[in-house]
Amino acid sequence: MAAFVYVLLSVRKPARTYVGWTLDLERRLEQHNVGSGARTTRGSQWILVYAERYRTRNAAMRREVFLKRDRQFRKLLRLR
Repeated sequence: MAAFVYVLLSVRKPARTYVGWTLDLERRLEQHNVGSGARTTRGSQWILVYAERYRTRNAAMRREVFLKRDRQFRKLLRLR
């Protein structure tokens, strides 16, 4: 089963980013937007700005950790 790493961008200003992984991108984005996602995403509307597909959960989780630490990449996404 495929796993995804994704980056969300908050609609409100100042824009914030959130990095996560999931098995179902559409469902997970909906969870974030209705307030049942991660605690740090509650109270905001989010849009999907970046996603990568991996064959295993383990690979997606490793990439998630890398992207969470890559502030330069996340800053570029915010400026787009």
